[in-house]
Formats: sequence, structure tokens, C-alpha cells
Amino acid sequence: MSEKIDSFANIFRGKLNDIDDRLSSVKATIESAAEETQSTIESKLNEVKAKLEKKKDEFATYRTKLAELAAEKQAEVKSKVEEWKTKQEFEELNRRADRAEHYAASGIIVAMATIDEAEEAILEAIAARLDADNAVKVK
Repeated sequence: MSEKIDSFANIFRGKLNDIDDRLSSVKATIESAAEETQSTIESKLNEVKAKLEKKKDEFATYRTKLAELAAEKQAEVKSKVEEWKTKQEFEELNRRADRAEHYAASGIIVAMATIDEAEEAILEAIAARLDADNAVKVK
């Protein structure tokens, strides 16, 4: 493989490992929820909400960028790419490769944001269930 492809693969391998770690963390949160107190769950929920609020603009930017890059990708006609290859228009081909890499990077960041949002939803659901269970016990 070329040096650029190796570098690209290594960067994204690391990012995918980060996603795997986040999913494991969310899974651990779910698995330990039964033993957690209401205040512990609410504390975790507040942490996640604060983290999401802090990164809200960044995530919105990446979501917008992802949509823009997807539109550009659809606009690229295969015949045009084949023409660039035939005519050896390296600048166009490199720009296309750069856009594809940005698209992949944006997709991974959006995936990580979605995991954080899912964790928030899960913690809210657990807190709601604990409220319901505690209300039944008091009755």
C-alpha cells in the first residue's frame, strides 16, 4: 500500500477503536444500572448532557459537513472519474480522494456523537424506570 493509504488506515483504525471503547463504556453503564442508585444515574446523565452540550456545535458542524460531502459524492459521476483517470488529471483525483477521506472522518465523528446521544437516551430511560419503580414502592 502507499504511504498515504497506510496513514489513512492507521488513523481510522484508531478512531474505530475509540468507537469500540465508547460502546464498551455504554454497555458497562447499562450492565451496572441495576446496582446504581437514582443519584448515581442522574449524576452520570448530567455528565453526559454537559459533554454533549459542550460539543453540540462541533457535532452540528460535522453533521453539516457530512451532508455536504455526501451531496458532492453523489454529484461525482463515474464517467467523470474515469475521464480524470484516462487524462491523468491528478489534481482532480487527489481532490476526490481528499473529499472521500473528509467524508469518512466526518462519518466517524458523527458516529461518535450518536453514541454519546444514545448514552444520554439510555441514562434518561434508566432514570425514568427508577422513578417509576420507586413510585410503585412508595405506594
